[in-house]
Amino acid sequence: MEQITIKEVAKLCGVGVSTVSRAINNHPDINEETKQMIMDTIKKYNYVPNNSARNLKRSDSRTIAVLVKGISNPFFSTMIQVLEKEVKNKKYSLVLQHVEENEDEIELAIQLEKEKKLKGIVFLGGFCSHKEEKLEQLTVPYVISTVNTQVQKGMERCAAISIDDEAESYRMVDYLCRCGHRKIVILTASEDDASIGKFRLAGYERALRDHGILYDESLVIRMKKEIQTYTIENGYQMTRELLDSGIDFSCIYAIADTLAIGACKAILDSGKRIPEDYSVAGFDGLEIASFYHPSVTTIRQPREKMAEETIQILFDLIKKKPVKQKQIFEAQLVEGQSTRKI
Repeated sequence: MEQITIKEVAKLCGVGVSTVSRAINNHPDINEETKQMIMDTIKKYNYVPNNSARNLKRSDSRTIAVLVKGISNPFFSTMIQVLEKEVKNKKYSLVLQHVEENEDEIELAIQLEKEKKLKGIVFLGGFCSHKEEKLEQLTVPYVISTVNTQVQKGMERCAAISIDDEAESYRMVDYLCRCGHRKIVILTASEDDASIGKFRLAGYERALRDHGILYDESLVIRMKKEIQTYTIENGYQMTRELLDSGIDFSCIYAIADTLAIGACKAILDSGKRIPEDYSVAGFDGLEIASFYHPSVTTIRQPREKMAEETIQILFDLIKKKPVKQKQIFEAQLVEGQSTRKI
């Protein structure tokens, strides 16, 4: 059977060749129904795009991909806005890609790089330890942002930007201990977490140890796997079960503000008061934490500055300029009304 051409696909669909091209290249400026009709026609007639021609056109592609693990987390919304603005200012386009909880962001990035002819990649969240041979399959510069990860030696195409999650978590728990709390619950990630959950739990353990408090596994409450992680709902359900269990505690430290707000809601729904009955502290410094009642004590990350530095470093890498491959930003402990001294 003779190969169908792009002109014939356009004729069958009653659209122009440029519209077919935009559908194939996943351009945003095309009606979704029209795009679906074109893709269905392509599938029906087994149309194969001329890859060599497409690749030639894409050799000058000015596209940056942002891969977000936990896109529902409001922590990333401000950063994404800054990234979009800066990318647009530099006359580039941005592709935003959601990464599922158990999805491999590197595999997805490798696929995107081939499809979109990317100039660079930003990873927001996630990024557990990946083998060097897999990372080497990425041929464009990339920046790992918000995750405290080690940059592989000799990997000149990459950089990492974050806070020191362990140190900042230590700062919060040290503060809670100095407020007189001895039985501090931590709402944290699953046991197999190798990212921020791991580091923030380590900071919690170290602070307890330095205050002469024994680590108690019964006070370590892990996110429920059947509920989307780092959400208010997860924090709510974790705390409801904690309160029902009868475990004795005076304070909850949640490794994300969303979890902390869910915990506050569960405590209030149980008829208890914050901070008179239980203190609650969070992490991240989300706007909602300051507007919630009572306002939540938290660790505020400099998200805007981190996003600005992330994109600046990425473009420096694209231009082959020398960069500092690992940058650590300092966070700030913000005292709210949700904690008290006992």
